[in-house]
Amino acid sequence: MKSKGLLILSAMLSVAMVVFAMIASARLPDGATLPVHWNLMGEIDRFAPAFEALIIPPILLMVVAFLFALIPSLEPMQKRLEGSAPVLRITWIGIMLMMVVIEAAIGLPAFGIATSVNLILLAVGVLFLMIGNAMPKSRPGFFVGIRTPWTLSDTDNWVATHRLAGRLMMLTGLAIFIAGVLSLRPEALMIGRLSPCATLSPRPLPRGHGRFPRSDRHATARSGQTPKPAPSEAPPPWVYSASAWNIPAPGVACST
Repeated sequence: MKSKGLLILSAMLSVAMVVFAMIASARLPDGATLPVHWNLMGEIDRFAPAFEALIIPPILLMVVAFLFALIPSLEPMQKRLEGSAPVLRITWIGIMLMMVVIEAAIGLPAFGIATSVNLILLAVGVLFLMIGNAMPKSRPGFFVGIRTPWTLSDTDNWVATHRLAGRLMMLTGLAIFIAGVLSLRPEALMIGRLSPCATLSPRPLPRGHGRFPRSDRHATARSGQTPKPAPSEAPPPWVYSASAWNIPAPGVACST
């Protein structure tokens, strides 16, 4: 995965954001504070000195950029890394855009332009939509996607799990985007933020759960034969078995 271009773009954006922070903080009176955190109701619950609040997004952007640039050298499954490169690039670009929006939401009031937390919600919604659209293109690896014993050991399971997860993430992003566009009551806004995430988190996991590789289950289902467990083989060193995770097989009750 080539990351030089995105790393340079991240550095340029960070420098531009630092310049913006210096100009915006100079326009504010001494001791002025700016919001740096909003609660689930959309209310500001934390302030920081103006320059400190404005310098946080570019710093976070450069930290994220270096982490994304470092991932290719750390990934042990190098042959499959290029398959997940679109997800990494899209996520990187999405985070860059979100940091720019956060910087604008914090700093534009110094220029007399009123902003709202809804601006950040729009950016988060777009980020979820971008990642969800790219997720089905990923392939098994240590740094991308939903990593379970079943998805890591079977590419068909990985693809099926990430197709479902991608759809759910796009629905979540759409819900967050709509919450940012509409003028909702604070209570409805809080429910709108929590419910999509609660729906997203557990759903994809059962797709990757199973005793047999997905391809074997489909093949035996078509032939009408009873599925047979795969031959016992020593798993690769990077794959943990279901028993190592203390996860029961389907239909087997947990013992206490």
